Amino acid sequence: MKLGLQLYSIREQLEKDFYKTLEQVKNMGYDGCEFAGLYGNDPAEINKKCVELGLEPISAHVTYDELTADTEKAVNAYKTIGCKYIAVPYLPDNLRYGTEAYPTVVENIRKIGKVCKENGITLLYHNHDFEFAKNEKGNYVLDELYTEIDSSLLQTEIDTCWVNVAGENPCDYVRKYTNRAPVVHLKDFVGEKNKNMYKLIGLDEEKTEQANTFEYRPLGLGKQNVQAIVDAAKDAGASWLIAEQDEPSMGLSRMECAQKSIDYMKNINY
Repeated sequence: MKLGLQLYSIREQLEKDFYKTLEQVKNMGYDGCEFAGLYGNDPAEINKKCVELGLEPISAHVTYDELTADTEKAVNAYKTIGCKYIAVPYLPDNLRYGTEAYPTVVENIRKIGKVCKENGITLLYHNHDFEFAKNEKGNYVLDELYTEIDSSLLQTEIDTCWVNVAGENPCDYVRKYTNRAPVVHLKDFVGEKNKNMYKLIGLDEEKTEQANTFEYRPLGLGKQNVQAIVDAAKDAGASWLIAEQDEPSMGLSRMECAQKSIDYMKNINY
């Protein structure tokens, strides 16, 4: 397997100097990167820079709204960059399971998956913990999504932090999707689930006195058993591991956290 960085982790640096930041990611030792916005940069120029650096453009988190507004345009942009995968990163609460909109969301994801497939790209869905609510059949909503949409049109991008937060074993869950888990998110943390977690990823949720009980950490400095998760990803047939840290912690900058994560991974067998 190879190791990439989800660029959302260092978004402030990308805003300041996109291409210099890509160089820094490569110099840290990452094999590739996963985009989360292009910051106004031209896809062809991004491809050129990635080729020059030897930094593989693995995948991209592209919002559901962008993917549905003009599917062909969005897919072609990331095809030009050279991405092999596109991930639906998040669904707001008005589009989730149980809403009137959800059946349309499922159908749209299926359609997006078809366009991706026609362009040699695999569509992924990136989970949080809220997809681990159970439906009337007693199944997790996330599992139901993967049942409703064929694996030829939708693969998993399992975020192992949110699996743990939801109360499931990340290793077991990754292995559950063997041969359907090409890209696995490695994310470490301390603390427990609380109502204010999503404030930490820029979403305006209710503030609570528990706000500081959950904290993202560089890999190896939290509660995740990273080596065990890596072993599970290998068993599941994953090609890529993606390090992600939504917010910096421990008094470190975003770039320092990204460096800490890859320094830890250099001692992991993957």
